[in-house]
Amino acid sequence: MPEEELGRDELVRRADSALYWAKEYGKNQVRVYRPDVIEIAELKRLAAGPDRAARFRAAASLARAVDARDVYTGSHSERVADLAARIATRMGVDQEQVELTRLAGSLHDLGKLAIPEEILRKPEPLSETERLVLERHPQIGFRMPESLGVDPAAHWVLHHHERWDGSGYPDGIIGDEIPLGARIIFVADAYDAMTSDRVYRGRLTGDQAIAELARCSGTQFDPEIVAALADMLGVGDWRVVAAVPA
Repeated sequence: MPEEELGRDELVRRADSALYWAKEYGKNQVRVYRPDVIEIAELKRLAAGPDRAARFRAAASLARAVDARDVYTGSHSERVADLAARIATRMGVDQEQVELTRLAGSLHDLGKLAIPEEILRKPEPLSETERLVLERHPQIGFRMPESLGVDPAAHWVLHHHERWDGSGYPDGIIGDEIPLGARIIFVADAYDAMTSDRVYRGRLTGDQAIAELARCSGTQFDPEIVAALADMLGVGDWRVVAAVPA
């Protein structure tokens, strides 16, 4: 029972929220309510309504739940959303698609709410089993925005770890077959991750991060999107910036 004084209705509501969370993410488990637990029952009610703006507000609340859980990365989802929208704008994408890119960027890590914290915060390399668990997060994250009717953003969340050369997950699609929004989010996510402190390493400078993106351009990342980001950030000739040492 929480330390603060709560009325009966609020206690029941919190228990109900934790119950729906457990059912949504696998069943056969017990979850304790936390402030960052998604209010799934409320979101499902919003998803069932005709109000598109309400569905988008519900989706935005999901993004806040992701960032609230992860004290180590702070506002990572918010930063990725903003950076992805700026890249999309730089590439001449129309305004509606820019806003959908922003939304998908804010939701890209939604599935990590179902990943055990000991995996997310492990400072050592993940085992093969742990890696496979982590790689489920795009599929898990796809389900809620899809139910909220915010496609194509939901599918961009699903595919934001696909690689340009087809070696990514979950479907191993290649090149232009990967939705543009997903390719943009992949680059924005990687840049923000590299320029932020993590439990397993310190942050890189912006130039170092661009160099690493350039090194992996054409294999992991869409070269056109890497070029757009580098140009937007004012990094000279991104193709000849020295790669970050291994």
